[in-house]
Amino acid sequence: MVLAVFVLGGCATAKIDWAGRVGHYTFDQAVVELGPPDKEAKLSDGARVADWLTQRGRAVIYGAAGGAYGGPGWTDYAPVGVGPATPDYFLRLNFDAAGQLTAWKKFAR
Repeated sequence: MVLAVFVLGGCATAKIDWAGRVGHYTFDQAVVELGPPDKEAKLSDGARVADWLTQRGRAVIYGAAGGAYGGPGWTDYAPVGVGPATPDYFLRLNFDAAGQLTAWKKFAR
C-alpha cells in the first residue's frame, strides 16, 4: 500500500519539459497526449496556436446561515459570502506550418 502511494504520487507530480519538446513535438502528438484543444486558430502562414484547459477555476463559497433542522438533515442554508473565483489555467502551444512545436506558455484567464 505504501508503494502504491509513492507510485501514484510520483505520477501526479510529473512535470512535462515543454522547453525540451520545442522543435521535437508535433501537433498530432499533442492531440494524442492532451486530447483535442479547447481553442485553436490557424494563422495565414499555416502556423497553428492551440490552447488546452489544464485546470478549471472555482468559485469560493464560505459559511452558511439560516440553517434549520427539517427531518433527515439540515435545510434552508444560504451562503454567508462568496469569495473571488480562481481563474482557469491553460497551456498554449504554438506550432509552425509543418506541425512542429515552436513555443509554449502557461497562463491564467
